[in-house]
Amino acid sequence: MSVGRRLPSVFNFTGGVRVIAQEHQINEEILDKEVRLVDSDGTQLGIMSIEQAMETAIDRGLDLVKIAPKAEPPVCRIMDYGKFRFEQAKKEKEARKNQKIVDIKEVRLSAKIDVHDFDVRVRSAQKFLTSGDKVKASIRFRGREMAHTEIGQGVMDRFAEALKEYGTVEKPAKLEGRQMLMFLAPVKNK
Repeated sequence: MSVGRRLPSVFNFTGGVRVIAQEHQINEEILDKEVRLVDSDGTQLGIMSIEQAMETAIDRGLDLVKIAPKAEPPVCRIMDYGKFRFEQAKKEKEARKNQKIVDIKEVRLSAKIDVHDFDVRVRSAQKFLTSGDKVKASIRFRGREMAHTEIGQGVMDRFAEALKEYGTVEKPAKLEGRQMLMFLAPVKNK
């Protein structure tokens, strides 16, 4: 039984203790005059005063939790709040575990890149795409290279062509200032 809980606190490494915001009001934190009460198994117990609802919860050895504060009157449920928070945290952890985080890896090319260097960049981009990451190909134009951006466009086209079985062009090569950028996304497996 956990009647009269306090807000959970977390030790802060800056030297203090900070309070975490709680999404539900429980037990004495509920200040409404009357509430609609729902039992732990889901059956409706009706509209009653907060005192009667608290008494019912204490008799059963559980917590009174406000689950619908905007309803008229607010809906409260009798439940084991510690167990509820544990289940919720477990579901959130499972959802985070199943989530795939896609990184964007950058491959830098140049307008006058040599064949071997080009092949090395293609292999590294191929490795990134097969592991499920997106690739950002960039060419930085220096000095007089700005007059011949079509050479850089040709390098980008060759790069996309070399990787066509591993990735699709998500955003085609575009000149932005002194840099040309292109984004490739991994090919979806069927």
